[in-house]
Amino acid sequence: MLGRDLGHALTGRAVTALTRGDLDITDREAVRDAVAGHDVVFNTAAYTDVDLAESHENQAFAVNAEGVENLAIAARERGARLVTISTDYVFDGHGTAPYAEDAACDPLNAYGRSKAAGEELALAVHPGGAFIVRTAWLYGAGDGNFAATMLRLAHNAPTVSVVDDQLGQPTWSADLAAQLVALADSDAPAGIYHGTASGQTSWFGFARAIFEESGLDPERVLATNSGAFARPAPRPAYSVLGHDAWARAGLAPMRDWRQGLHDAVTSGAVALS
Repeated sequence: MLGRDLGHALTGRAVTALTRGDLDITDREAVRDAVAGHDVVFNTAAYTDVDLAESHENQAFAVNAEGVENLAIAARERGARLVTISTDYVFDGHGTAPYAEDAACDPLNAYGRSKAAGEELALAVHPGGAFIVRTAWLYGAGDGNFAATMLRLAHNAPTVSVVDDQLGQPTWSADLAAQLVALADSDAPAGIYHGTASGQTSWFGFARAIFEESGLDPERVLATNSGAFARPAPRPAYSVLGHDAWARAGLAPMRDWRQGLHDAVTSGAVALS
């Protein structure tokens, strides 16, 4: 999803787009070969099955930590910058104010631990050229994201129940892609940035907004709590990220989440099937 949007955001430039079938980022020598001749490496590869990672933590670490380290090593050796995607799951979600970029990591689950390790390895290996961009609640074109799931359920059921006790920042993947390109084009210092939309809402509020923007009755969305959905991996209850690093780098933070959702629906990126 994000990789496709990055391709669109980089239209007109010399880009090599590799799927996991083209490149296994856990293969260090293959990564070295792939990075050669490039100025910037965007890493949108990840092991993202949060629940399965609880029982397959080694596999999650292979991709999210060791794979990122391989990319950082290759980027440093080739004189390239690495822009790699991380997550709000590096935090425990017990906060009550937006997490700063330099807040201490304390992940609740295996997925978060693997992503936090990837951050540490990238910055240790390539401190002058590694850009960590944490994102959260990402949605966009295609299946496998919350917005698509809500619209599928809207088509198949009269009501949907959505948790109202988790807060975050719904982020359209096209907005994030544009922000990543702006970061790569800038003179911003290497380090950690938070690539989430401004504002905040709950999953329940996000679902109601999806219904409203899609011309559906938001009263069909019913509030519940996370205790109603037992999952192997615990989720952070508070995933709101601060954006001060953008201002320090002379870049504007991303726009409000509701504006992004409106344009995502209007453009057809999020639509009833």
